[in-house]
Order: sequence, then structure tokens, then C-alpha cells
Amino acid sequence: MSGMKTERFSQVVLLAGAGAVLAGALALLAADGPTGAGGAGGAPGTAGAGVPAGLAGPAARAAAGVEAGAGAALPDLAALIGDREAWLRRHPDDAVSWAVLGTAYAEHGVRAGDPAAYPRAERALRRSLEVRPAAEGNHAAVLGLGELALARGDFGTARRWAERAAGRGASTAGPGWRVQALLVDAHRGLGDDAAAGKALERLRKLRPTSAVAQARAVELYRDQGWREDAAARAHDAVALSGTSVERAAALRRLGDLAWERGYAREALARYEAALRVAPGDAPSLAGRARALAALGRTDEALRVYGQALEARPLPDTALEAGDLYAALGRDAEARERYALVVGLAETAASYGVSTALVRGRYEAEHGDPDRAVASLRALWRGGHRSADVADALGRALLRAGEPSRALPYARAAGERGVRSALFAYHRGELERALGREGAARRHLEEALRINPYFSPLYAPAARRALAELGEPPEEPPGR
Repeated sequence: MSGMKTERFSQVVLLAGAGAVLAGALALLAADGPTGAGGAGGAPGTAGAGVPAGLAGPAARAAAGVEAGAGAALPDLAALIGDREAWLRRHPDDAVSWAVLGTAYAEHGVRAGDPAAYPRAERALRRSLEVRPAAEGNHAAVLGLGELALARGDFGTARRWAERAAGRGASTAGPGWRVQALLVDAHRGLGDDAAAGKALERLRKLRPTSAVAQARAVELYRDQGWREDAAARAHDAVALSGTSVERAAALRRLGDLAWERGYAREALARYEAALRVAPGDAPSLAGRARALAALGRTDEALRVYGQALEARPLPDTALEAGDLYAALGRDAEARERYALVVGLAETAASYGVSTALVRGRYEAEHGDPDRAVASLRALWRGGHRSADVADALGRALLRAGEPSRALPYARAAGERGVRSALFAYHRGELERALGREGAARRHLEEALRINPYFSPLYAPAARRALAELGEPPEEPPGR
């Protein structure tokens, strides 16, 4: 669907990043003694495995899960936040607890689709650095600020915080693997696959059997078009998962990989397996809706999209739902969802989230293409040069009436290795506009071969375009 992949990075990989950074904060919290180890009850010492003593019930489960970089369920994470807030009211100079609280706010914001949590996260993390500066070894707060930047889609800033942590010695201390995990995510967001690959190798040396490393390998291998390798690592991530949150994310990745190959039934089964492990998981709900629509179960798909938006109100999910309504000829409901895209994007932007990609895709197809070009060009010039940005900018330029300027971006998106039906469709339509009928026919056919269900709007459009192009001309005799 339009924007199908755009925000999945923040829904899947960033969650693992937040858990990893929070794990570092918790480990330091346990090591810092009485002022950093007590729960709301204030008991010093540790309760084993890097979990602060004095925690019980949901807060303890959250601490145990994130200590291993595995994440935590939202109710448990809320309990951990409440515990640290209570502790800090009595111990306001506990730098590590401020870092724990800040990174927990950031993860909660990502998981709940609540960008209002990000300013709270930033205040807590900067308070941590005021109490204990980075020069004194406050890796938890530095990494927390990197994760916060990642959650906001500011990949350049995330990379700088990770590099700062490495420069302060975190690359060899306990948080070293977390530095590398953050670098993988940041480099991927910027479109630097080579640097992401190097960071992944360092991560795998530090955490060779962790689901955290396998999850990032899945995403990077997928970016490079190594489908079988990505699937193998995704299966490994399922086996290595330590919590229900981590296992659901791993199953969801298997669903994503199946979907992108056009295996709608397999994708549906994977998403439903993820939902059995973590009921209400918003990205799995969105994936389930996508697969249901491909299988012709459109009423059910629309209902599930509503559930996904209720669980985590993200503009890309609203865009997908809008496209399905539009494909069904339900124009009034489509307009409602498209208005929701704009509203959610504007709200997120007010809290410092970069929404240029999803907003650019919306504007190119349903709004103001010139506005899409301006925002996506700014994103590109700012160093965000992923295949997603290249594809979106090429599409926006075509819709704005500048097909010749669009071609280099379409080529950049298609030549990165990602096997994307949407990218192939966009390139085919661009080449058709340029009068390159042979190339257009080839890429439109490729889009439908990769995934014949890739969008309820644009898969049918690809079929219509092929019909209009007709069969290729026969070669003249003697040639």
C-alpha cells in the first residue's frame, strides 16, 4: 500500500533500539549502588541480572525484559515509569534513574504512538546529564538521547549521539553492543548500508546469539535484497526471543517478508501468530489488515485497520486505510482517513518528529505534489538518503510534472537492492510518462510479479497501465 514500508522502521526496529538503550540504563542503575538501585521502596542493591532491587510485579517484568534488550509490554512499561517517577521525587539527583525514566518515556512514546512523550523523555535525559555529565561516564543518558532522536526519525542526530557514546568509552564498556545497535538503526535510516553493515558485524561479535542482533540483520539483509538470508535470520530471532514483545516483533518480521513477496496467506498467518503472542500489537494489526485486504476480505480489513489506529495512531496506518477506502469507492471515508493522516503528522511534527516521508507520500498522491517535493528535497539534502526517500521524492517529482528530474531518484531507489513492488510500480509509471514504453512495461510487470497485491489502489493501476501499453511490438524480419 502507499507508504506500506515507510514507517515500519519506527514500528519494528526502533522498538528494539529503545529496549536496548533502556537495558543499558538499568544495568548501570543496578551497578550504581543505593542511590541508583532502589525501587519506590528505596531498597539498595540488586535483584539479580541487572534488575533494580525493590521492584515487583509489572515493573520488575519490564526491568527484566528491557535489561536484555527484549522490550516490555506497555502496561509493564507504565509501571516501571511510575516506579522511577516516585523514586525521583525523593531522590532528584539520581542521574541514572533520570536516564531510565527518559528512555522509558521514549519507548512508551514509540510503542503507544504518543509523540507527546518525547519532550518528557528529553527533559529527563538532559536532567540526567546535568547531574552526571557524559564526561563522567553517563553512557545511559547519551544513548537515551540517541534513541530519542531515532524515535523522532532524526537519524543524523541519533548517529552523532551513538558516536559520542563510543568516543566516551561506551564501545568497550557494558553498553558497547547497544552503541552498535543504535548505529545500525541510524545508518539504515540515512541510507548508508555499508556503515550499517559494519556496525552490524560489530554488534554480532558482541551479541552473537541475541535476538537484538538478528532483528537488525533481518532489516539490513532485506534492504540489500537478500531475501533468503533475511528469512533465516527472522526465524532465528523468533527462536532467540526472550519476551512476548520480542517474539511478536520477530513473528511480525516474518509476516512482513512474506507480504513483500506476495504471499498474502502466509503473511496473514504470521501476523495472527504475532497477535496471539501480543494481543493488540499495532504493527501486527496493520499487517493483518493489509493481508486481509489482499485476500478480498475488505470489510474485515477495514475493521482491523480501525483497531490498529486505536492501538497506535500513526499517519502511515491512516494512509493505508484511506487507500483501501478509496479503492472501494468509499470516497467520503477515504477523505476522513486522509484528513487523519495530515492531523496525526502535524501533531507528531509539533513534538519534534520528522514526518516528511509519510506526509510527502500523502501529498504526492492525494494533496499538493509541489509541497511534497519541497519537504522531501529538504529531507534528502539533510542526509536522509534511504531508498524510501529516493522513491518518494521521485514519485513526488513525477506528480508535480517533472518526470525528467524524477528519474535519478527512481533509479537510486530501485538499484539499492530492495525488492519493492511499490518502487517498481513508481518507476514503471515514470518511464511511461517519459515515453520509454519498453522499460515501463518491464517495471510494471516486475511490480506485479513481486507482489500482485502490493496496494489496493496501485496494483490495479499497474494492470491498467500494462493494458494501455499493450503487447511489445514484434521485431522486424532479419533482426
